[in-house]
Amino acid sequence: MNETVAPGGAELRARAEIDLAAVRANVRALRERAPGAAFMAVVKADGYGHGAAPCARAAVEAGATWLGTATPQEALALRAPGAGVPDGVRIMCWLWTPGGPWREAIEAGLDVSLSGMWALDEVTRAARLAGRPARVQLKADTGLGRGGCQPGDDWAELVAAALRAEAEGLVRVTGLWSHFACADEPGHPSIAAQLTRFREMVAYAEGQGVDPEVRHIANSPATLTLPESHFDLVRPGIAMYGVSPGPRIGTPADLGLRPAMTLSASMALVKHVPGGHGVSYGHHYLTPGATTLGLVPLGYADGIPRHASSTGPVLVEGKWRTVAGRVAMDQFVVDLGGDEPGPGAEAVLFGPGDRGEPTAEDWAQAAGTIAYEIVTRIGTRVPRVYVHDGNDADEGSGT
Repeated sequence: MNETVAPGGAELRARAEIDLAAVRANVRALRERAPGAAFMAVVKADGYGHGAAPCARAAVEAGATWLGTATPQEALALRAPGAGVPDGVRIMCWLWTPGGPWREAIEAGLDVSLSGMWALDEVTRAARLAGRPARVQLKADTGLGRGGCQPGDDWAELVAAALRAEAEGLVRVTGLWSHFACADEPGHPSIAAQLTRFREMVAYAEGQGVDPEVRHIANSPATLTLPESHFDLVRPGIAMYGVSPGPRIGTPADLGLRPAMTLSASMALVKHVPGGHGVSYGHHYLTPGATTLGLVPLGYADGIPRHASSTGPVLVEGKWRTVAGRVAMDQFVVDLGGDEPGPGAEAVLFGPGDRGEPTAEDWAQAAGTIAYEIVTRIGTRVPRVYVHDGNDADEGSGT
């Protein structure tokens, strides 16, 4: 049969190695881009797949004073005793639905985002029950068209109601904020339009008596390319993990960033097959001649995009290989061209590129998506292994 299999005692089928020194270095590099602004490290979606709590701690060590999450549950988890986030670090969450855990958020001292009157009504009721004011930030829709309050009468109504609630001691309006639609496309006309609209909506609120602690709109690409958008606080997400916000912004190396995640697996099987052999579901790949096939024990249940079937790149023993045929739920195959890696040989799907391995951007191009999705979708079956978990390991980590 002429095949090799991974030994039964292999420690890990696959691993996502997270370099926390790279996270700290990225935060410092981003802070240098916005020296006059506070830094919110966005750790939503389990730190874009990297692990929310470890990356939050690393970011705080590098100077972040705020943390940002989407859901209140994510934010409350960071306030839990085991998360290790210092009490003085502010935590904001912005994706609320009716009936959310408003009182728990208030009692945990979270900053909560409000985009409409229903949310203000719910948070003020919760503040009465909690017996303390809620820290709220009013979100303006300056042109993205997702969350946020519309300009004009809607904004005037929300601002007036928030000020009444503040006068009653039910809320403290701590921030005014918005989000860009096209900051990853330098020169897009919506960028200047949104900045103008944001300034107008902030000026209106402040003219009515709102005195926010922070005003903010800058995400990763804006932090990197739009100093006029930095205001009081910047809130990088993907760039903090060393991934470029988009090809038009530049590569991580161009931006002084280092990808923090390396995804690899132990080859589960290497075997010889004849020419014309079908590979994986649907036989969309037929071997062009006698060759060796390698089985990589990762699939779409682990977050490997099925859209990268027949295109996804993998480094095996110093050579780029390509996914052969369909990505299945738990595994995919690469054509090794006759090479015979040893049992349990490492297959590197993506990383910083130091060893010539593919990057998350390479996988994004292969799957027709963005690098954000590649790193964020890596599932819980893949253990996160943290390295350089301490400032003493920073030297030599690269930036």
